[in-house]
Amino acid sequence: MKIIDAHIHYSNIGSFKETARDLSFVDYSYNGLKEEMRKADIVLAIGMGVTETPEMGFPDYKAQTPMGLDLDLLVPDNVVCCAGINPYDMDLSAQERLEQEIQKPHVVGIKIYLGYYPFYAYDEVYEPVYRLAEKYQLPVVFHTGDTYSERGYLKYSHPLAIDEVAVKHRNVNFMMAHFGDPWTLTGAEIIYKNSNVYADLSGLIVGTKKELEEAHEGIFLDHLRHALVFAQSYDKLLFGTDWPLAPFEPYIEFIKKLIPETYHEDVFYRTALKVFPKIKPFLSKK
Repeated sequence: MKIIDAHIHYSNIGSFKETARDLSFVDYSYNGLKEEMRKADIVLAIGMGVTETPEMGFPDYKAQTPMGLDLDLLVPDNVVCCAGINPYDMDLSAQERLEQEIQKPHVVGIKIYLGYYPFYAYDEVYEPVYRLAEKYQLPVVFHTGDTYSERGYLKYSHPLAIDEVAVKHRNVNFMMAHFGDPWTLTGAEIIYKNSNVYADLSGLIVGTKKELEEAHEGIFLDHLRHALVFAQSYDKLLFGTDWPLAPFEPYIEFIKKLIPETYHEDVFYRTALKVFPKIKPFLSKK
């Protein structure tokens, strides 16, 4: 089965390097990414643009909009990008840079880091982003749920705020990263209610094959299983790993156990084509 990973990272972020080294044990490099994707039969991955400066680290209030993929000078040709937004850098010149960036073929969406930056999804600072997303028919990806930094503010990453944005901007597709975990029941209601909201299943577990297999034991995933059944919206879920937080192949098996086999083709491939239409030319080359 061909697989699209709708959520990875390929940025020079200190915490990602530490996680790869100490927790997931993946080779967080150009060669490491290419080889691991090849072994897992992942034909395309979507990298979430994010950068940091030495002064602050992510979340970095001084990073320039749009944020991209800067782990190496080279990016694998089957890795595309969602341009990252720093809401502290959204003046007219930043908006012009963003508009230029999202017209590039490899930029297939826009990423907003709710919680990492202290602004709700419906804050006016993001309105220019939504207008550009509608103009160029690009999806907007929101970080939702727990933040991978204790400097994050959880109230801003709760998925309920996305309902207001989805209603106001019916012509834009939105994707909730991480299904709003741990508020997955709220996330389930948001994708059930709003035809223009989807969710990825990335970053639910950080670690190795061992941690991913153990997560299915006991009650740890009961809140997620409840939400998946409640939503009954398997066609609105996308596979993602949050690599390098977890290796590809074990995470694929982890998600396969959560999703009924009938919907595997949707979750692992077809729904990504619907949410990210700009990726189609990259797949035609395969």
